[in-house]
Amino acid sequence: MKHLLNLLAAVALLVWGTQLVRTGILRVFGASLRQMIAHSVRTPFTAAMSGMGVTALVQSSTATALIVSSFVGQGLMGLSAALAVMLGADLGTSIMAVLFSLDLSWLSPLFIFVGVVLYVSRQDTTAGRIGRVLIGLGLMLLALRLINEAARELTQSEAVRTLLGALTSDLMLEITTGAILSIVSYSSLATVLLTATLVGSGGVPAAVGLGLVVGANLGSGLLAVITTMRSSVETRQVPLGNLLFKILGVIIMAPLVGPWLRYVRPYVPDDATLVVLFHLAFNAVMAMACIAFTKPIATLVERLLPREQANPTDTRPRHLDNSALATPSLAISCAAREALHQADVVETMLQGIHTVIRTADLKLSQDLRKLDDTVDSLYSDIKYYMTKISREALDEKEGRRWTDIIGFTINMEQVGDIIERILIDIEDKKIKRGLKFSEAGMEEINDLHARLIENLRLAMSVFLNDNVRDAKRLMEEKTRFRELERDYAAAHLVRLQDRSVASMETSSLHIDLISDFKRINSLLCSVAYPILEQNNALAPSRLRSSSSNAA
Repeated sequence: MKHLLNLLAAVALLVWGTQLVRTGILRVFGASLRQMIAHSVRTPFTAAMSGMGVTALVQSSTATALIVSSFVGQGLMGLSAALAVMLGADLGTSIMAVLFSLDLSWLSPLFIFVGVVLYVSRQDTTAGRIGRVLIGLGLMLLALRLINEAARELTQSEAVRTLLGALTSDLMLEITTGAILSIVSYSSLATVLLTATLVGSGGVPAAVGLGLVVGANLGSGLLAVITTMRSSVETRQVPLGNLLFKILGVIIMAPLVGPWLRYVRPYVPDDATLVVLFHLAFNAVMAMACIAFTKPIATLVERLLPREQANPTDTRPRHLDNSALATPSLAISCAAREALHQADVVETMLQGIHTVIRTADLKLSQDLRKLDDTVDSLYSDIKYYMTKISREALDEKEGRRWTDIIGFTINMEQVGDIIERILIDIEDKKIKRGLKFSEAGMEEINDLHARLIENLRLAMSVFLNDNVRDAKRLMEEKTRFRELERDYAAAHLVRLQDRSVASMETSSLHIDLISDFKRINSLLCSVAYPILEQNNALAPSRLRSSSSNAA
């Protein structure tokens, strides 16, 4: 019983170490890995190479699948290119399995010691996150040694020997078991390493081990499908296409278990190496056989999972992909895209104000006011999504981006509220009373409204690109808008003195309207403050000290 518990604890340690390495690598290099994938999809071969390199670092083809699926879901990558990346990702996992099968246990104490020192001393820095990765690697190597020792102890038991001797090879059962283990452990790599260690120690027959490896490969494909089950259709297409490749690989490689044992075993030094080399052969054969068929498989997947036709009136969240939460830097990008979607709805409301003023269209005004509920709903969805992103997993730049997104969505929500109040005022003070602005007053409103639309678009650009020059332009527009608001308010008072009937009838609405436009513009221009502050481009305060005022 004691040896069995030791084996289970060692397996849990292996899974935990794999998890530490995966999350640590994504936290340190997540943005770079995404850029590497995005810029290497010109040909199927380069796409596969990028997938292999990324997965060799992350040590999880499932993590790569989630990144690539999010790319496809956001329209940043074609489905056929994503499937090529996944073929390379599976090959990268098998290469790492071969590497870990070597006797590297002597590195375990070194990795754990250095990792703990880095993590404890500099926890919130890149060095600390690299320390986390080293701890994970050390735990994986330690776990493999413990699994080997526990398995050897177990096989000394007469009862276990009798049980193993009674095992008969049932390939379908082995494939099923391997797939379940891969799903439960959230890692085909951990499953393959466990299988190789058990086979090498004599705990599991080599034939059974090869069947488990075939199942582990199938399980990794099923795991990605399960993980993205609630995502958009575009996001689910990549795991489905990869699963089809996995099924094809099982069909090709399962009958080769017997020949592999018969013809390859004499040339391999031990059974553990035999298992990991079979895993490598599985994914190498699959990559070579399937790389030319990524486009036909992509076409088949698009027929099985057709994309939903875009509905222009659909204002639900479009980019908040829950599967991207496993990669915090990717989730930040998803939230930023959704914030721009929220701003698009605000722009629709803002443009509609001008139409309502000109046409007195009460129905349009009421429809635009309903959009404020959409803006509020998107704000809530983005805020909730952002709270699910681990702040600890973000570096300093991504942490600032997290704050900027929250600030931007708050501003858009407040702009939506102001527009709703403006529309209510227009309905009550103009449309229902049948009034019109004076010609001069309408020209002032037209000018401010046009500037407001331009400033909204400029604010969206600043939010998206962090461009200092555009941020300075936005601040200049804030000053200019404030001056125009003051000038137009004075001009309106002159018209009142001249007893202009139209100006007198709409005076309250006119003053409130240009004042509200100014408030909206201030909210839009506040997007520039974080950018300018980060680049030391903000002028010092103009306020005099209290002592100088007293003087």
